[in-house]
Amino acid sequence: MNTTFSCVGCGKCCTDHHVPLTLTEARMWAADGGQVIVLVEAFLGNGLGLQAQQREHAERRSVVVRSGATDAHVAITFAAYNVGPCRNLDDDKRCRIYARRPLVCRIYPAEINPHIPLNPAAKDCPPESWEQGPALIVGGELVDQELLTLIQRSRQADRDDIQLKDAICARLGIRTTALKGDGFTAYLPNMDAFATVIDQVTAQPLTPEQSDWLFHLSGDDVAGQVLAAGGQVVTEPALTYAFISLRAA
Repeated sequence: MNTTFSCVGCGKCCTDHHVPLTLTEARMWAADGGQVIVLVEAFLGNGLGLQAQQREHAERRSVVVRSGATDAHVAITFAAYNVGPCRNLDDDKRCRIYARRPLVCRIYPAEINPHIPLNPAAKDCPPESWEQGPALIVGGELVDQELLTLIQRSRQADRDDIQLKDAICARLGIRTTALKGDGFTAYLPNMDAFATVIDQVTAQPLTPEQSDWLFHLSGDDVAGQVLAAGGQVVTEPALTYAFISLRAA
């Protein structure tokens, strides 16, 4: 499969998308007055919630925590919260922070997850974006060397940041996750508190967090599987977060 791509500046990829951020980018986003959303998912040590071929990538970007009587691998994403156009788009749909835009913005439309193939039909870009420009994929392989380097930087940041993200979440009281494939828990922390905690955690030696994580599940059947595996499940309504279900209706 061969794919060409050239951005036409329509701004669609900058609208209604929560853009994943590195820890450094999340701190900058807060400093700029933006809102960060925290998205959390996890799989159990026995593999529940995970497809076997995804394990290596999923483990590298997660932190091992306790949930009840078992281990869980929690992945934490800090993302720019964009409802409607990104706050950095000007009236001409041009990026006002283009020179320091987040890594994921630089990588688009390529995928960071090695298990997700690039599918033009799944992107917001208009057809003409894919009808012109330099080769992006040749023979099914990404050939843009700059993009490949940026993707590796993004993946490495996921690995480097995850312990700090766990510590930040602990101080913000974020300790409920969804099961990978079943959904996400989504938090909108106060940005002043978020920025303060990032500064505190990054300025001192990191100590492992001891507090358990709880699972919020989409239904009793999934909850039963987590409980049977030794995980701890929430019993109270969600008050400080939203549960985003990925389960088919």
